[in-house]
Amino acid sequence: MKKLLSIIFLLTLSLTAYAQEQPRLEVSPDGHSLQWSNGDPFFYMADTAWELIHRLDREEVDTYLKLRKAQGYNVIQTVVLSEFDGLNTPNAYGDRPFKGNHPSTMAIKDGEQNDYWDHIEYILSRATEMGLYVGLLPTWGHFWNDDNSFFDKKSAAQYANYMAGRYGKYNVIWILGGDRSPKNRAKEDIIRSMATAIKAVDKHNLITFHPGGWQSSATWFHNDEWLAFNGRQSGHHQRFDSNSKILEDFNRKPAKPILELEPLYEDHPLEFQPDNEGHSTAWDVRRALYWSVFYGSAGVTYGHHSVWQMYDKGRGPINRPLMPWHEAIEQPAAAQAQYLKNLMLSRPYFTRRPAPDFIVQKENYSEMPGKGRYHFAATIDTEGNYAMVYAPIGREFQVKGEMLHKGELIAWWYNPRTGKASKIGKVTNDGSPISFTPPMPNEAVDWVLVLDNAEKHYPTPGKIKK
Repeated sequence: MKKLLSIIFLLTLSLTAYAQEQPRLEVSPDGHSLQWSNGDPFFYMADTAWELIHRLDREEVDTYLKLRKAQGYNVIQTVVLSEFDGLNTPNAYGDRPFKGNHPSTMAIKDGEQNDYWDHIEYILSRATEMGLYVGLLPTWGHFWNDDNSFFDKKSAAQYANYMAGRYGKYNVIWILGGDRSPKNRAKEDIIRSMATAIKAVDKHNLITFHPGGWQSSATWFHNDEWLAFNGRQSGHHQRFDSNSKILEDFNRKPAKPILELEPLYEDHPLEFQPDNEGHSTAWDVRRALYWSVFYGSAGVTYGHHSVWQMYDKGRGPINRPLMPWHEAIEQPAAAQAQYLKNLMLSRPYFTRRPAPDFIVQKENYSEMPGKGRYHFAATIDTEGNYAMVYAPIGREFQVKGEMLHKGELIAWWYNPRTGKASKIGKVTNDGSPISFTPPMPNEAVDWVLVLDNAEKHYPTPGKIKK
């Protein structure tokens, strides 16, 4: 037994050391992607767990983190001061964040794992041990953006300074905002004050901003030096028009990565109107994820309507969750998100660009590449060595051969539900339009067409070289 415990102890030390030595994240030289400091691409794949800190105990935290790690996630998005009465409703251990609800008086008790801030430390240390980054929101938006809000410019800076000093040693990505867009310049200055305070202490970890629905951080902060990448929230609906606006951020100067931080969640009431629109499905979620990435997002953020709020029996449901969080963590789209990450990493990463003009436009504009929830989207290599088309339904479409390598192409169908690819065969490209029909025509089933320059001998789509 002593020998076994010694082995476990050494493995734990080894895992912790590995996590601490994990390369830092940085922006790629071209300004459009994220990478590790060793130059390897980092495809941001996050899960939304806003209430993780506020509602789960440590055993539940471990269960959640282990499963998300196994499902391919590398970022967990959560918030320190919760939307749901985060000042007065205690966490799973009965602890609150502040004494007397004063923003500069943390409720700290002697010893480890004894207070609200120790619980956060536990979560961050466990995530770091697993090689997970935590997209850490210091506060939800109403605490700084409402009239007579909890934070002003000075207290926000003091609070952010404490956050960075205590938690900046972990694998964190600082996400300011919290589902709010600044109401005025004074509110913008609160965010800038927080960012400045973080940067003064934490010189390494990246900072972004999570705005309200249909908005982008670029509207207010694109030219701020502290903003490493832009964050966008496309909203909880079935249409592509908000996801496609990612292209606007992709094309901004100076170039900065754009990340979709909140697209449509699985099992979420569509348009927040369950009686009229029902709830989203895995198909709806996959469309939002592929649209976002093919229009330029440097990764994806998955979310489930029960998981973000960690809904369970005895907790007040928000907007009709369909099941407890511990059941929802295994809903279909949660595991399917990794297939998009694998697909992107199986091809040269830093040369990929959005290609809305790659699909041949039919005379009836609403037919192809389509509008609303049936929109086809494309992405392409800058040298024309590969291209991908996301087809949400089984309708014939054409692509522009003139944008690809001339000569022999290898064509594949990639299944976003299973992560498996099947070879169509060789296609001779003379620059003319090329027609394709997904394997299941006229069905509400999505596919990805992958076209490769045969001379490059790329691996099967979705297969990543270790």
